[in-house]
Amino acid sequence: MLSFIFGGMPGYMEMLIIAFIVLLLFGNRLPSVMRSLGKGVVEFKKGLNDMGDDDEAAIASEEDEKASTEA
Repeated sequence: MLSFIFGGMPGYMEMLIIAFIVLLLFGNRLPSVMRSLGKGVVEFKKGLNDMGDDDEAAIASEEDEKASTEA
């Protein structure tokens, strides 16, 4: 049912047409748009790494508390 509605993935020709339209619309601003997109991806990855560091720190502090209460 959904394949009938959406028609599947766009083919090679459709992707070229979309790329051409994007180039026409954002031609002059394309470098700044891509730069902003890259900065956003870098910030997202930093956020993911920071979340992992916070989790590891929380686990280590819980282990320290358990060790101190057992002793």
